[in-house]
Amino acid sequence: MFAMLMTGRRRRRWLAVLLMGILIGAIGHAVLAPMQGQVLARQTTKVQAPAQQAPAAQVKPAADLAALAAEIETIKGKLPDQSHAMQDVGYHFTNLWFAGQKENWDLANFYWSETRSHLRWAVRIIPIRKDNAGKEVDLPHILEAVENSPLKQLQEAIVAKDTTAFDKAYRFMVESCYACHKAADKPYLRPRIPDAPEVHVIGFEPKADWPQ
Repeated sequence: MFAMLMTGRRRRRWLAVLLMGILIGAIGHAVLAPMQGQVLARQTTKVQAPAQQAPAAQVKPAADLAALAAEIETIKGKLPDQSHAMQDVGYHFTNLWFAGQKENWDLANFYWSETRSHLRWAVRIIPIRKDNAGKEVDLPHILEAVENSPLKQLQEAIVAKDTTAFDKAYRFMVESCYACHKAADKPYLRPRIPDAPEVHVIGFEPKADWPQ
């Protein structure tokens, strides 16, 4: 009987310990599970954050490029075309003839320089043109030939103050301009020796009193 009682007491003690262990485990799980969830959530956020932020980071450069492209198109629409630059070439080249005829060599040198400068400007605007057959016309190459021959001869005549050489070089330049126009399938643009200056406010006489 005593032995059975002791066995019953041990069984109850063992059950009490077991229940206590189960209770502690349950309490521990209830406390630790939310904390583990928070840690896991923070780790997941850290891992996923770059992936979530990547699209936003990519959208901004794309938007910047689109805005830049639109701004470039706006600027291009405001730039002068090649015909505008060639109109300036005609203005300076015409006045160059009369400056040379009056032997106003300083003025002739000015208009010669402006003629060359605006020819270069025109070529920068459209360096390659296409003829009616679709063949490319290399304007920089043509301009290089013009600068090395007729334009160079004009400058040499101006420096030498040689009216005869100036007249010959100027006519050679007119012929070279027309050859360029024909190469671009624009033979109807026929330059010629001008009969009147483009400017009326500038005096061409080299020693004229000023103001007149």
